[in-house]
Amino acid sequence: MIVEHNVPLQQHNSFGIVARAQHLVRIGEEADVAALLADDRWREAPKFVLGGGSNIVLTGDVKPLVLKVEIKGRRLVEETSRAWIVEAGAGEIWHDTVRWTLEQGYPGLENFALIPGTVGGSPVQNIGAYGVELQDRFHSLDAIDIETGRSFTLDAAQCAFGYRDSVFKHVGAGENDFGLAGRALITRVRFRLPRPWKPELGYLDLERKMGETGNFSPSAMEIFDWICAIRRAKLPDWRVLGNAGSFFKNPTVTPEQCADIIARDPKIVHYPMADGSIKLAAGWLIDACGWKGKSVGNAGVYERQALVLVNRGGKENPVTGGEVMTLAKAIQTSVYERFGIRLEPEPVVV
Repeated sequence: MIVEHNVPLQQHNSFGIVARAQHLVRIGEEADVAALLADDRWREAPKFVLGGGSNIVLTGDVKPLVLKVEIKGRRLVEETSRAWIVEAGAGEIWHDTVRWTLEQGYPGLENFALIPGTVGGSPVQNIGAYGVELQDRFHSLDAIDIETGRSFTLDAAQCAFGYRDSVFKHVGAGENDFGLAGRALITRVRFRLPRPWKPELGYLDLERKMGETGNFSPSAMEIFDWICAIRRAKLPDWRVLGNAGSFFKNPTVTPEQCADIIARDPKIVHYPMADGSIKLAAGWLIDACGWKGKSVGNAGVYERQALVLVNRGGKENPVTGGEVMTLAKAIQTSVYERFGIRLEPEPVVV
């Protein structure tokens, strides 16, 4: 185990924000966590777990000890007539893992193509795309409590998945309030990919692709390729234009609230949910308030998708976390004043 000091984090966050970690240790295997907690210098130190950095906004240098998760490895754990159980190390690149499963003949993750970040971050955010959420393909995960060093395994119910939410985003407030924010370092994640495979095509962009191509029975790899093309047309590549993907969650409202908004704005994009609530498209709300293409300092709203905030300063004059959050708060204020809806950011603000 080697602890690095004064480490630049610009290349470790997809926004490209300049910040430094006062101390950083790379976690390549579970034993590195044990060694860290056995070291008197670091056992009691505050810690911050960093994966792919695709869902964070750094507002300054990071003072806690940064644990950079780089655990690798992919394998088929089990194959039955009903499912493939596939495991990946938390440090594996998510998109590469999706492609690997398809190349091995294990379909089911294709709708998650081109989502940035690492495997370990996927259950934290309960990532979702094109009609599928991680919880729909999740089996279990292994993690380590960075306060006690205890290893544990969680199934889907124990992860308490919600819309872009999980137990890893909540702090336990009491003995019966189980929250793992700031405590869990995820080491490996397992996915349950159902057999026989059934494509998930109930999404407007995919329906358009079927119409354009005349292919109404696409393979998993064809869906993967379609989604890559759709995402590249809509969303900026973070390696070219820094960003953290969708910056706000799509808000949900009651049918009565939705009807009230429709009466004033008939074109609002909305989707009925299974529980009777209505999900509104946050990007449409932001666009309706005139923010698409606008900037605050070097933080801007992407011209093609108002839900994405971007780094307009590039690597030479990069955006600051303060500029990103100033823009985000201004957007929240505009949307609330016009629609009475409070937008909630997706990224973790550090």
